[in-house]
Amino acid sequence: MRKRDFTERDVCSKLITPALRSAGWDLLTQVSEEKTLTDGRITVRGRVTTRGVRKRADYVLYVKPNIPIAIIEAKDNRHAIGDGMQQALTYAQMLQVPFAF
Repeated sequence: MRKRDFTERDVCSKLITPALRSAGWDLLTQVSEEKTLTDGRITVRGRVTTRGVRKRADYVLYVKPNIPIAIIEAKDNRHAIGDGMQQALTYAQMLQVPFAF
């Protein structure tokens, strides 16, 4: 598989996770992958209710247990580098963290 064919999961598992590990992040205590941030909006139509899509950050980095410091949002290689930035900024604002990547 060529790098330009990487899916979002490939980018995470083959590029981002190894980079976090080599940068010294403890993957068991300081990194949370695919962290659910919201359950999704509930829509009611008559007697039928549905739940919308959950918001999930690809990575949440923690400086200490339960104290997040950064969000990392990954995209597949068909997207431009900055395409996930607004999403990362939104998630960072939701968690009140200072860094978004």
